[in-house]
Formats: sequence, C-alpha cells, structure tokens
Amino acid sequence: MKTLVIAEKPDMGRNIAAVIEPRAKNHRTYLEGEQYIITWAIGHLVGLAEPDAYDPKYKRWNLRDLPIIPEQFKIVPNPKTKDQLKVIGEVAKRCSHIVNACDAGREGQYIFALIQQQLKLRQPVKRLWISDLTPESIAKGFAELKDGAEFEDLTQAARARSEADWLIGMNASRAFTTRHQTLLSVGRVQTPVLALIYDRQKEIEAFESQTFYEVKALFRQEKLEYTGTWQGERLTSKEKSDAIAAKVQGKQGAVAKYEVKETKEYPFKLYDLTLLQREANAKYGYSAKKTLDLAQALYERHKVISYPRTNSNYVNEQNIEGMHKALHMLKSTSYGQMAEGADPKRVHINNKAVCNPQRVEDHHAILPTLKRPGNLSKEEAHIYDLIIIRFLSHFYPPALYKQHTVLTEVEGETFKTGIKELLSLGWKVLIEKDKEQKKSKGSSRKGKDEEEDETQEWNDRSFDIAPDRPVFCRKSEVKEKATQPPKSYTEGTLLKAMESAGKSIEDDELRDAMKDSGLGTPATRAATIERLKKVGYITMQGKKITVTQKGRTAVELIRHAGVELLASPEMTGQWERRLHQISKGEASAETFMQNVQKFTVSIINKVSSQPPAPPSLFGGDEDKPKGKGRGRSSKAAAGNPSAARKRPERSPNKPDTPVPSIREPLGRCPRPGCGGQIIEGRKGYGCANFKSGCSFVIWKEFAGKSISQAMLKSLLEQGRTKLLAFKREDGSTYKARMVLSSGGDGKLSLETEAGTAVRQ
Repeated sequence: MKTLVIAEKPDMGRNIAAVIEPRAKNHRTYLEGEQYIITWAIGHLVGLAEPDAYDPKYKRWNLRDLPIIPEQFKIVPNPKTKDQLKVIGEVAKRCSHIVNACDAGREGQYIFALIQQQLKLRQPVKRLWISDLTPESIAKGFAELKDGAEFEDLTQAARARSEADWLIGMNASRAFTTRHQTLLSVGRVQTPVLALIYDRQKEIEAFESQTFYEVKALFRQEKLEYTGTWQGERLTSKEKSDAIAAKVQGKQGAVAKYEVKETKEYPFKLYDLTLLQREANAKYGYSAKKTLDLAQALYERHKVISYPRTNSNYVNEQNIEGMHKALHMLKSTSYGQMAEGADPKRVHINNKAVCNPQRVEDHHAILPTLKRPGNLSKEEAHIYDLIIIRFLSHFYPPALYKQHTVLTEVEGETFKTGIKELLSLGWKVLIEKDKEQKKSKGSSRKGKDEEEDETQEWNDRSFDIAPDRPVFCRKSEVKEKATQPPKSYTEGTLLKAMESAGKSIEDDELRDAMKDSGLGTPATRAATIERLKKVGYITMQGKKITVTQKGRTAVELIRHAGVELLASPEMTGQWERRLHQISKGEASAETFMQNVQKFTVSIINKVSSQPPAPPSLFGGDEDKPKGKGRGRSSKAAAGNPSAARKRPERSPNKPDTPVPSIREPLGRCPRPGCGGQIIEGRKGYGCANFKSGCSFVIWKEFAGKSISQAMLKSLLEQGRTKLLAFKREDGSTYKARMVLSSGGDGKLSLETEAGTAVRQ
C-alpha cells in the first residue's frame, strides 16, 4: 500500500509532490505516484462544534443557560470544504502510512489532529518538519521524517488553546451580549489587547502638558564649534531661563570635564515574524496582517524565504552552511554589490548574535532560501528587502564610533554636550541612505528621548577639542518646550506590547525571556488586531489606533463586572506561557482546562449580577465596523459564526430594574438651575440631564488641544485652566488659559496671562 501525505494547502502539496513524486498523476484534489498519494487541507477542514450541537436550546442566547461547558468537545467538518475532507478519507483507505506535512507549528499540528480525529485515521503517522519549501529542504525532510508521537505534547497544547478560547469566547460573549442587549465580542486574547489600547488612550486624554524651557549655548574653541545644553533642574520660569542665557552669552568658559570612548554598534537581530511586522509597519505603514500575508507569499508561492511564523531571532548550527550558500546566491542578484562586500567568516557557530540553539525552538529566524527572487510585487519586494538587508548585515563588521561627553562651564553655569563621531559605518553602509529605517532602528537602542536629543551625530568630521584650553560662548538661546503625552499605539508598537504582555521592556534579554508569555503567538497576533477592527472596537486614524465608544464601554463593563482578569494582559500572558509549557511536556493540559472552566463559571456569576448598560454608551453608526452587513462583522463576536442570526434573549431582569450608567460623574453641571452631573461622551463632556433638556457640553477639542479630565475639572470648579502652551499658524507658541463662559452653554475662549482675550 502507499503512503498518504497531507499538506496544509494545495500549493504546499504540489511543491512536495514535485520532489517526492515528480511524475505523479494530477487528480485535481490529490496527486498520485508510485509510492505516495499527496493531498491537502484547505486551512481548517474541521472545527469545534457550535453550542447548539450539544443542546438545541443554545440556538437562542440566554444568560440563564450559561455557562456552556461540554464534557467532551464535539468537532464538525467545515461545510465549505467538506468535499476535500471526503477526498482525504477516501484516499486514506488505500494507504498504510500517513505523513503529516501541515505547517510545522502549533496550528498546523492541530489542523492535522482534527482531520485524523474526524476521519478516524488509524495508520502510523510520521511528521515532516521543515522550515522552507525549497526542493532541497523537502528532500532532506522526507529523508529525516520524525515519529508523529514526538509531537503529541504540541497537539495537546493546540487542542487546549482552541478549547480554552471556545469556553471563554462563547460564554463571555453571550453573557455580556445578553446582559447589555448589544453584541459584545469577548476573547481570551483580544480583550486584554483591547484593554492595552484603551488604557493608553485614557493616559493620553488625562495628560496635561507642562511648559518648560531649555537653554542652549554655542561654544567655539579655535575652529571647533559645538552646542551644549544647560544642566540643572527643569526650568519652568521664562525669566530664569532668559537670565541664564544672558549671563553666559559672550563670556569665556572652560572644559570642566571631558570623556571619550570608542563604541561599537552591532547589527540588529535577525527577524522573527513580530519584529518583521513591527518594522514593516514603521517603514511602509503595512498592517500586521498585510505583512504576514506578504511573508507567507514569499514562503509558499515564491519559496524565497524560510518559514515566517517563527518567534526566534537566531539559528541553529546546521543553518550556518545554508546562510553561506544564500550569501553566495545573492551575489548574482540585484543585491550583488552588497553581497560582494560581505565577509562570510563573520557568521559562524560561535557568533552568539546569530547562532544560539538555546533560543531556537520550532523554527529558526527568517532567512533567505537558495532560490533567487523572480517577479515579486512591489509590496513583496519591500518585505524581501527588509529580510535580505537584515541577513546581510551580519556578514559586516560593527559600526564604530567615538563617544565624546563634554561639560562646559561658563559663569558658574554648566552645559552638557554629547557627540557621536563616526569612525566606520560597518554594517550601516547597507542602510546609509535609508534615513527612516536608520531612525526607527536607532531609537530601539536607547531608553530616553532626552539622551537622544542631546547626542549629536558627526558623520563627516572629527571632534577635536583641547580640554585644557578656554572656550568662548558665541551665542545662547532659550527654547520653549512642552511635555508630551504617551504616543498612541500603531500596529507596530502594539505588536511590541503584545510580545511582552503589555510590559515596557527595552532590554533585549528580558524581551526574549518574555516571548513565551506574550499575548497570542506570532501567527495569531495579526488576526487578533483585525478582529478588533471587524467587531468595531478600534479604528485607524492613519497609523494610529483609537478605541471606539463601543470598545471603551466593552472594557469598562468587563472591569466593572469584577472580572478584571479577563482584560488583564499579564494573566493572558501567563496562560500563553502555560500553553507553551504544555507543548514541551512541562505542564498538564487537563489541569489547565480545569482552571479555564473555573474561570468561565466565575465570569457568568459576576456578569449575571451586573446592571444592564444603557444603549447610548455603545456609540453611533460611526463606531460600527465597516462591511457588508452585521452578520459579517459580528462573526467574531463569540468565536461563533452564526452569532448574527441568533437574537439574544431579553434580560431576565424585571422591567423596573434601574439602568445606571457606568460613566463616573466628573463634576457638577455649571448651568444655572440644572444640578446635573457632567459625564464623558464620545466627543465631549456633557450633562447627564440631557434628556431633560440640558444642552451643556464642553467639546474635547479646542484651539488645537485635547481637553483632559484634569483640565475639565479646573474649568468646572474655577472657570479656567492654568496657563497652557498654544501654537499659532506660523508655528510660534504663546501662553494662554482656557476660560469657560458664564452663560451655561459650555463655550470656551482663550485669555492671555495679562487677562486679555485671544482672537481665534
């Protein structure tokens, strides 16, 4: 009898057949040769059954029927691809052995396991585990097939992940939806990610900018000129700043301290998927999903890169020879000049920045294969270019710098100068012309923006200062600055936060250690972000991610229900770590699922006692996801494809149950005779008595500034804010206060420090 090979997708199956059965007959849904029959899945052919497969009553969403916790999870074929599943079952009857050739990862393992379970396949199984689809790798993989039993732990982890997501998604989404009569999607990973975005947006809104001043001085020593920044406590007084500038201008000073040291900047780590997505977002604005799709095309269709869904930035010892061969291949491509300048001796098994087997698990870092790139699309070429430049950089020497630190004293005032003098570009010759990429990479090496501002790069001249000779202050000036709020998440910075479960970690060692306990996996993070868009929780404003009113309310409802852990990045990160341990045989899938079931029960208990939220808290049409109708956008609501067809049962609460808002009162309405409370809305702060006719509202945007809750409090209690910095059309700044009109309509005006009105 023959051996059945089951690939994950048709293209993969055909690539495999071209190597192991080049003369195989094409039967459209499978290929048959003398020894092998090669067929394929089309993604997930089988999935977990809907709740109504366990009891018809679950067709209607009813809070009283929750929680739904199956004793044994049922699986069902995907109706769209059931014919292909049938083909696999038929050809399997003619085979004595099976090779699992699905993607070498957790999801690929699960796809095969479900097919095996549904079709009751009993044949012995071997596992093809390869990192690229070149003929050489396929041939080597079949020569070194692994026993399928070796991957049982990985199968258990994949099954636990899927069933845990089902329990949380189905139960929590149904509970919150039926309780609040609005379709609310809740998930084990997506909800903590939404909470990250929500918390960042709240930080930005609550931020109150403070004006401060910086004194800069231009010094000269013979032909050398350099600038320094005044050192001391932050200056908040313009008068004091002007006095320091006047004090030192035109005066002689001395070098109080001078240090110089040589530094090296080594190439950045090879790409894993998340790092590739982050940098493609920063450089090209590509979404995480788009980058994944492009990388997958480079892997599957063009076969020019290795398996992209990896979480490793390193390679194994056996990859070193292949890297040298890939370097040689690149010499005959458009990268030839770069490849010719590379030194193969720099990439070897003792170079731990490249070869570190302890940090390689299922797959090594993304590498080019030995296949030359053909006709790539412009966008595919962008991703391939990032990968090749990063790959080549490791064959180049480090960039060399002299780091000069100078403390200059004039009239008792100290000024600091940092000079980064270029000695040799090294690997940076590859990206010298790409200023945007250089900037985005450089920032990852520093922890403080202020330090970057103070360091001046000298790439075309040397910094030759004589520490024992006097200097002259030619010029001094005062610059007005303002403290900046945290930046909104982009998809790139959100991926970075997901990788470390929301913790801000700049140290590469610590970040690597957190990889097993991030939010989701490299393969699923893009889908999580897309799901948040689809269900109407987030929108994109250029590159910035913002939370919709519906998204805000979802997070607040979850937290007010007393199930904060459901929105906790740390807890979800620990779940991901436990799944990773299960995949390595270091933890029990059964114990993990028991804990998930207990958590599911606690969610239902707490949501059941939560007062329903009013419909007004979920926003208008502009907050709803775009698409061809509610059915498509709500598909992810509970991990439930038919959610949109099932109208939630009405809340079992009595009609006279009070419906309080979860919005906290922010102050008393200043409109005469009203007495209502001010609450936060989507675009402004308005009176809770609006239904009774109170039209008081302060809009969140005024004169180019966002009004934070702290500023609102000052307006409501004192009628004005403190002095703030505003920009004129010509770019200059001025100081003024926002003033609330006494008419009770919420109108604002600007008033200078002297009390005069500013014309708008």
